[in-house]
Formats: sequence, C-alpha cells, structure tokens
Amino acid sequence: MATQNAAAVYRIAKMFHLNLPPDPKEMAAIEARRNREKERQNRIFDVRTRVMGVDVEALDKQVEERKLREATEKRKEAAYGTNQLKYDMVAQMLEREEAERARRLARKVQEFREQKQQLKHRHDFDLWEQNHLWNEFPAHLGNNDPYYGPASLQCFSGEDLDRATCLRMEQERFRYSLEKQMHEKQQARAEEMYADELSNQLRLAVDMQAAQTARLEESCRKAIKCAIANANKAQGSHQAAEVAERKRQERRRELGANISEIRHQIKSDLLTEKPQTAQNFVGPHRVQSQCWKGMTPEQRTAINKAQEAQRHEKKAQRQAEQDLDAKWGSQAINLAQATMELEEQERELCAEFRRGLGSFNQELANEQNTHQNYLNSMIYTNQPTTQYYLQFNTSSR
Repeated sequence: MATQNAAAVYRIAKMFHLNLPPDPKEMAAIEARRNREKERQNRIFDVRTRVMGVDVEALDKQVEERKLREATEKRKEAAYGTNQLKYDMVAQMLEREEAERARRLARKVQEFREQKQQLKHRHDFDLWEQNHLWNEFPAHLGNNDPYYGPASLQCFSGEDLDRATCLRMEQERFRYSLEKQMHEKQQARAEEMYADELSNQLRLAVDMQAAQTARLEESCRKAIKCAIANANKAQGSHQAAEVAERKRQERRRELGANISEIRHQIKSDLLTEKPQTAQNFVGPHRVQSQCWKGMTPEQRTAINKAQEAQRHEKKAQRQAEQDLDAKWGSQAINLAQATMELEEQERELCAEFRRGLGSFNQELANEQNTHQNYLNSMIYTNQPTTQYYLQFNTSSR
C-alpha cells in the first residue's frame, strides 16, 4: 500500500513538472518490469526456442531446485516431527509430575485438616455446640449413681457402659490375631525357604547322579567298542576265507550255467534253418521274432510282383501329372499375353489422358497469369515497403 501511494505521488509530481527526486522503489519496480519484458521478448522472438522447443536446461534446473526444496521440506518436517514427539513426551512427564504434586498437596492438606482443623479445636466451638448444656452433666456411671434420683431413668437404648473395656478387649484380640498372622507368615516363609533349599539339594543330587550315569555310560560304550573291534579282528580271517569260498562257488555255478546255455543253443531250433519254428500258432499271419530266419522264395516273389505293380501305377500317375502341368502352363502363357495387351491399351489411354490434361493445365495457367498481370498492373499498384513489415512483432504482448 505504501509503494502504491509513493508511485501515485511520483506520477502527480511528474504531471505538474515538480522537481522531486525519483522514488527508488518505483524505479526498481519499473526496471524489474523492463527486465521481465526483455526476457519475454528474447524467449518469444528466439526462433530456435520457439521452433525446436523450450529451454531444457532451465527446466532441468527447475526440477532439481524443486526436488531440493521438497527434500529440505521433508527434512524439516522430520525434524519438526522428532521435536514434536520429544516435546509431547516432556509435556506428558510435566503433566504427570504436576498431577502427582497436586495429589500430594491435596493429601497433605486433607491430613492437616483432619488432624489440626477439627471442629472441636475451634475457638468458637462452645458457642456453636448444640449439646453444650447436655454435656455439662456427667456420663452415666452405673445403676447406683447417687447423682440421679429414684425417678430418673437409669438405662437408655444404645447405651454401653462397658464400651472402653470392650474396645480394649477388641484391640487385644486384633493384636493377638495380627501377631499370630505375622508368626504364621514368618513360619510359611521359613518353610518355603527350607523347601527351596531341599529342592536345590535334590536338583544338585540329581545332576550329580546324571553326570555319574553319563560317565558310566561313556565308559561302557568305550568297552563295548573295544570288544566289538577285537571280535571283528578275530573274525576277520574267518570271514575272508568264507568270502573266498563263496566267490569260488559263484564262479563254478556261473561256468556251469554258461555250459548249459551253449549246449541248449546248439541243440535248440534257434540255430537251425527250419521255417516251421517261426510260425505262430495263435495267428497264422504272424511269426515268432526270436525264431524267424528270413522270408521264403515264394514270399520274395510275391513282394517283387507287388513292387513292380506299384512302379507301373506310380509311372502312370506321374505321366498324368505332367500332362496336367503342361495344360496349366499353356493356359498361364495365354493369360499373360492377354494381360500384356490390356496393359498396352491402358498405357495408351493414360498417355492420351495426360496430353489432354497438360493442354488444359496450360490454358488454365495462361488465364491465371493474365489475371495476375491485371492485378499487379491495375489493382495492386501500392507495394508495401520494409518499414511496413517492421511494425509487427515489436512487443511480446
């Protein structure tokens, strides 16, 4: 508001030609506006920036500044959050201390009131005591009290002449009960300590027994291992002899089995040339593969005849395919000749069309040239100069 008033005063002074010194704030504002206008003109009239795009370096710098600002704000917020938690904890501790202090003060005040500010200790207690006159008479001491006459009442409802004795006896019973409870509690604590000591001793004895048992087990285990090792050494030679004997018997059985297999192969139908051994009794068209020795001459002859018939059929089929291919080739040649003739006719029609279009375009160009000459010579006689074009794009607004 002060800046606007100063600018208004400066304009009034300039209007009335007053020799006042220029206002620094207004001059600074004018200079800032001029600088912003120059920057805007440079940014707008720069062909490279306007055509190719914005200033990438400036944008990258702005992005970095924004990231730095956001990181700084996050750090500030984190610091504020930490301080806020600390302050909250301190405030809670202070509140608890203040509440505890208030409770202690209230408790002390209440105790002081109960002990030092009782109603009977007040100076004006005698004036406000309602039973002052009644308390002047002595208390009832017994049925044979000489203070009261024969017509006076001697017993009242709720009156207890032996209250002090009863209270004293009750206190004695309470003291006896309290001492008994304390004695029982001490005895229970002693018994608990004794039980704990016995438990510890029992646990120690059990641990020692377990350790001794573990040592005995370890010594027994070592003795058993030594005995086993000695037994193994003693039986090692005997086992080696048994293994050698077992191997000899296995080699003997294997040799006997091989001899039996060779004898069976020599005497069986496997090495003979009997075709009947390969026949399968379940299906006549099948053979036994393990006994089959090849085809018979009749089977070979039948197979050769079937192959020869297949060769003749394949040759006839191939000849038919060649004839069909020749027909398709001749038809394709005829179709290609017809296509070439159609393309030749199309080229001739296109050339004739281009010639007609060229003549039409030439006539149209002549008419346009004539009209343009008419406009230049008759209508547009005042040609714009360079000064006319320089008056545009002089401001960024």
